[in-house]
Formats: sequence, structure tokens, C-alpha cells
Amino acid sequence: MNEYVLRTNLLTKRYKQQLALDNVDMSIRAGSIYGFIGQNGAGKSTLMKLVTGLAFQTSGSIELFGQSEEKALIEARHRIGVAIEQPALFPYMTAYENVEAHRIQRGIPGRECVAQALKLVGLGETGRKKARNFSLGMKQRLSLAVALLGDPEFLILDEPTNGLDPMGVVEMRELLRKLNRERGITILISSHILSELHQLATHYGIIHHGKLLEQLTADELQARCRTFLHIKVDAPERAAAVIERELDTNEFEVLENGAIRLYAHLERPGRVSSALAAHGLEIEQFMPMGEDLESYFTARIGGGAHE
Repeated sequence: MNEYVLRTNLLTKRYKQQLALDNVDMSIRAGSIYGFIGQNGAGKSTLMKLVTGLAFQTSGSIELFGQSEEKALIEARHRIGVAIEQPALFPYMTAYENVEAHRIQRGIPGRECVAQALKLVGLGETGRKKARNFSLGMKQRLSLAVALLGDPEFLILDEPTNGLDPMGVVEMRELLRKLNRERGITILISSHILSELHQLATHYGIIHHGKLLEQLTADELQARCRTFLHIKVDAPERAAAVIERELDTNEFEVLENGAIRLYAHLERPGRVSSALAAHGLEIEQFMPMGEDLESYFTARIGGGAHE
């Protein structure tokens, strides 16, 4: 099995004078859930369309399942399920009839996959109910059922929780987690709900003005957003010794400017300050610091509304 489901190399897309994607190098490991984040117009949907063959790059290359040659790439795309834009749902058809219509259109053999896809997304018991009477959450799940036709190994989903109420968001999250865990499906998902991606993604990519600024794992992101006690004293070396000896921890670092970042005892700051003061240290600054996930992403992409 190839280690990477998707890799791009210097992927660029230009629309007349607008540079939508600028030399993007993206790597998505098999079995991961890749959270793709950026502002409106940052290039998320453009990249997804290039990967799925709905648009063509100006330059650069795409590799899917280890395949990059044009003919092999077309075959590799048959292993992808896509929900980038709302698929054409027929309002006077049932869930089954809608998915069956897409199966026929795509030339997927065997009707049994229709019932399987509907069951997976929790729409197996909707009976004769027409799509026009579905809630937004049901329509989103119906779109996902269409994407799951053909038993894909890689799902590409653009804002699958957009417009859902809190319960619908939770249901979609659990469904995607189940597909990833039980079926081993790799997922590329964009969302403007950063807290939701934090509960789902194993890897992240941050895009801004068509440039992929950063790729990192969930653990790396958590480490960068780690909360700490910021401490400034008159004698940082002596303070470090007190922290290590009296507070019994080495979870701290002394920065070049003499400030100390203490990652332990966050719930007991009084004990920390008392220990330092008891050894005659003059405390100049003492406060909890750190970024939450939204602050980190906003800082990296320069603020603004998210897609």
C-alpha cells in the first residue's frame, strides 16, 4: 500500500490574472483525516477540483495512490468519493432513487451498493420520503451517500457540516470518524468550524492566498498551542533550580530573554509563586499564556472570516 494517498508538486492554478494556487506541495498520508483550513478564496475548493479532475492545473503535478501519469491518474480517480459542491438532488425522488440515479450516471455496477451507502449514512429507513422534505442534515448525509458509491478509499469533502445545527455537526463528525476508523477511508475535509476540525482531524494544512503555509500533525498543533505559565524573575537560573527541586518537574524552558515557560502546575499557580518567593526571587511577570486553536490558525492566515 502506498504511504501517501495524495501528493502535489508545485501545483499552480491561474484564472486569467488571478493566481488561485501558488506552487502547492501537499502530502496526505493513507488513513489520515486531513483538515484543510483557509479563508474564503484561499484556494481550498480550487485544489479539491484539480485533484478530482473537475478543473485542470496551469502547472505542477498531482499524484494519487502513487500514480501521476495522466491515464493512470484518471483510473486512480475512480477510487475517490467527492462532495465538493452540492450534488444534483432530485427533490421529488426518494433517497434511494437519488443515489440510484447517480449510480447509473457513473456506471457503477450492482444495485446493492445503493442500500449499503444509505445505511452507512443513516438514511436506510427513509422509505418513500421525498428529498424535498429532508432536513439540511439529511441532505448533507444524502450527498455523502452519493460520494460513498463505489466504495472509495479517499473522500474529499468541502464543508460537509456547512449549515448544520449542533446535533447535525456531531452526527456528521461521528459518521466520518467511523468511516475512517472502521473502513480505513482517508478523508480530506475543509471546514470553517475550527473547533470541529480539532475533534476530527489527525493532520492539518493551512492555506492562504493560494499558498500552503504549513502542514502539521494534530500532536504538533497541540504542542504549539500548549498553555504555560509565563514567569519573569530577577534570577532565572536560580528560579529554574527552585522549580526543578521544589516543584519536582522538568516541564519548563528558559528562553533567551530569561523568561520561563512552565508547562506543569497550571492548576496551582499559587504554589509556584509561593515557592519562588520563599527563595527570595523577585517576580516581575507571572501569568498564564498560550493560544487556542482558533487563535493559532487566525494568526497563521492573517485573520478574517473562514470559508
